Amino acid sequence: MGFCSRLVKSAFHDNKFIPEDLPKFEAKLFFEGPQRRANLERFTVLLGLSTIIATYGVLSASVATVIGAMIIAPLMTPIMATAAGLVMGNMERAARSMVLVAAGVSGVVGIAWLIGTIHPGIISFDTNSQIAGRISPSLADLSVALASGAAGAFAMSRDDIADSLPGVAISIALVPPLSVVGIALSEGAWLSAWGAMLLFMTNFLSILLAGGGILTLLGLGLAATQELHTGARRQAFVYIAIGILLVAIPLGLTSITVAKESFAEYKTRHLTQEWLSRTDFDIVDIEADGDQIKVIINGDGEPPPLRQLGTDLRSTLNPRVKVRLRVVPSQKLFFPETPVD
Repeated sequence: MGFCSRLVKSAFHDNKFIPEDLPKFEAKLFFEGPQRRANLERFTVLLGLSTIIATYGVLSASVATVIGAMIIAPLMTPIMATAAGLVMGNMERAARSMVLVAAGVSGVVGIAWLIGTIHPGIISFDTNSQIAGRISPSLADLSVALASGAAGAFAMSRDDIADSLPGVAISIALVPPLSVVGIALSEGAWLSAWGAMLLFMTNFLSILLAGGGILTLLGLGLAATQELHTGARRQAFVYIAIGILLVAIPLGLTSITVAKESFAEYKTRHLTQEWLSRTDFDIVDIEADGDQIKVIINGDGEPPPLRQLGTDLRSTLNPRVKVRLRVVPSQKLFFPETPVD
């Protein structure tokens, strides 16, 4: 532990901001000066293209396509600029960056909604892995987002380690959850849209808090020419921390639900194996959804009485559990004999 502590302290000390570092850092994050229009145009084009790629990647459940969209998506820049503006004490810059984030979010959701409207009914919110993985965020996603936000701030602070940014962009996806929001809204799936937006808000707030914390530890505030009263800066990050705590409540509830369903599926699989132990039936799939458990088995003939399995599950899990059984007949293939000359 002592070695790790010294290593972390040394890393922050060796990479601290000095006033001479600010011009490059500011040019990288803030869309200002003569290049403002060009930067905004590039941001808009890249965000639009990444949204189209991410949305079609989600619709086709293509992992590689969605990862490609994550890499080129520029939405992290104005979010990190918001955190940097707060740390530097420049509330005007922070506000402008926040407006750009809001415009970007609206644009992504709007494009994804349009694509979803053009291609209605071609997706399943239950079986599409790129959707299912983004509509039920948990506390694990919050932990990943905080670590990724810290990594992003550290990578952006130094030009010699900026090559790590694509990896950070993949670990803290911003555009794909918003694409899912737009797709879900086009299908009228409000709960799915809420879940995906919750994931985005988790990532967004984590970048602000963890990224701002890292930039503070690297001395960005001290190196900046503008100063903000300590109380005002602290108040800004307190609001962000409160936002994360509020987000953590539904994330925690989702984590508890997922843990309960995983436990229910584990117990159901064990009891179902015992229930079928004297038969030739095999378990195909088991799904738990609240008090509803669906069991799919494969085989021929009559399975054992379902009441026996229901009684075992109710005594093990809870008295209100309901079991739905689906029997899939075995498929026997017959090949005609081929005469041999």
